[in-house]
Parts: sequence; C-alpha cells; structure tokens
Amino acid sequence: MSYKNKKIKTIFIGTPDFAVPSLKALVKDDYFDVAGVITQPDKPVGRKQILTPPPVKVEAEKYRIPVFQPQRISNFKFQISNIDLIVVAAYAQLIPKEILSIPQYGCINVHGSLLPKYRGAAVIQAPILSGDKQTGITIIKMDAGLDTGPILSQAKIKIQQTDNAGSLYDKLSVIGAGLLIKILKKYINGEIKPMPQDEKKASYVGVLKKKDGKINWPKPAEEIERFVRAMTPWPSAFSEIGCRMSDVGNCLMLKIIEAEHEPIRINKYKIGELFLYGDKLAVQCGTDALIIKKLQLAGKKAMNGEEFLRGHNDFMGSILK
Repeated sequence: MSYKNKKIKTIFIGTPDFAVPSLKALVKDDYFDVAGVITQPDKPVGRKQILTPPPVKVEAEKYRIPVFQPQRISNFKFQISNIDLIVVAAYAQLIPKEILSIPQYGCINVHGSLLPKYRGAAVIQAPILSGDKQTGITIIKMDAGLDTGPILSQAKIKIQQTDNAGSLYDKLSVIGAGLLIKILKKYINGEIKPMPQDEKKASYVGVLKKKDGKINWPKPAEEIERFVRAMTPWPSAFSEIGCRMSDVGNCLMLKIIEAEHEPIRINKYKIGELFLYGDKLAVQCGTDALIIKKLQLAGKKAMNGEEFLRGHNDFMGSILK
C-alpha cells in the first residue's frame, strides 16, 4: 500500500514542548490522519502547584484530537482500531511490545541525539557536557529496548559555543519535525530500509534531577562552562554562597546562568573564590577561572555580573560551595 492511496491513520505519543513541532507537522500534512494522542497526565506546576496540562495535550486540543493520559502506558487499552502508524517523541516511558506490534508500519521515534550515542533521557545535555562538536536527530523504528531500534535517518547540526540545552532543545525539535515527515513518506513507500545500530558505539544517559545542577568547582573552568550551558535552563547550574561555618543552613542559593566561554588563565585564588577581574565578576575553578556573565541570587531577579557587583560587593572573596 502507498500512502498516496489513503491517509495514514496515526497515533502520536509525546509530552513536552520538544514533541509539539512533530505533532503539528503530522496534523498539517494531508498524508496523515492523527486519530489520537497519548500523553502524560496533567501535573501540578509552580509554587502554587496549579494543575497544568502537558504541551502536547494543549496542541492536540487545538485540532480537537482525542487525548488519552494513562498513568502507565503499559496498562493502556487502545480505543482506536486499524492503526497504521505510531509516532513517539519525548514520552518518557518505554512503549511495551503489545503496543509496538499494533500498527502496520510500526512505531517511529524522534530521538534528540545521534544514536547509538546517548540513548536514554538527558540526551540533549549530554553532548554539551562531553564537549562534542555536533549533535542531531535520529529517526528510528522502535523495538522493545531503550532507543535500540534500527535507524531510518539522521540529521546533524553543529553545537555553537553559545548553545545551551534550551537552545539545542528548540533547534532539534524543529529539525526533528521536518525530518520526520520527509522520512516517514519514504519509509511507508518502501524507499528506506531500517539500518541496525552499532551496539559497540552505544552509550546511555540517565534522567536529570534538580540536585544534578550542583557545580563542582574543583573541576577545570572549561568543563564547568560546559556544565553551566548543559544545565540551562533546567535544572540550572547552582552553587551556595554566604555559608557560615557555624550555620550551614544560612547558605544562599546562587544560580550561574551564563559564563564566558573562554577561561581565564588564573590559578592564584582559592577554589570557588569570587574575585574581580578588571571590572568583571570571576570565580576560581580547579584549573583556570571563569568570568560570570549572568547569575541569580535566591529570591532575586537574574542579573549580569556588573549588576551583581554593584549590589553585592560584600560577597567578593566569598567561597562558592
């Protein structure tokens, strides 16, 4: 059967903003009939814990597409029959074999790294942390493993020195949507043969937690600068300031939002010490130092280094923990 002969009845599975461009591309393409969307349940968000729908649900409701929100997809019973295709993007749960076997063309995943490198969760942050020069999108036909299915296609992009996890997230979500539509049509028409991944090159990354943003100042400045970009905007790179030996609980949280890419070749201060470098705010790392361009003290608005110096000059000489 060719997709030219009928619309491809499709189920979309995804949750965050990353998945929205792919869903939108499928909905707007006449070759596909998005018959339903599966996403995570609404969750409480923010200090007031307001129950908030996931971005994919919000997008699906614009087109009046039925939305299903099971706690566990492994317990989900399909209410839509004769499915041709399932597309998955950033759903955060393994799809069970029972669902993988339902559609005629299988389940296709939009993955935010160049597989087989960086299987798992924090795949957008991982190449920044590792100092990779490029990253990209991989379209795979899913199997029962975690991101182990055969590859249909890939698209590569260069990681810019100014890129953080947020900017790459946005770029890759758009690239993924474009590649998805192009490749799906070729795959459905039998023009693409899925290619097995090279298991010898596989690596895995876990789920990021809030505590993972804690900066380890004894590391080289170059690594810490990459860490700051990888943790931005979430969970954010942070340290503690104003700590007293007699009162550990008195520490204030300090987020480092942006640092100069090039380290300063200075190694005369204590590790973690804030100091003036000309008229700029700098911090000593295990090797070399970093100029802090943007930061945020707990309970305050984000500010650049110069603003921080004007309002918090008493912190000069403090040791970040």
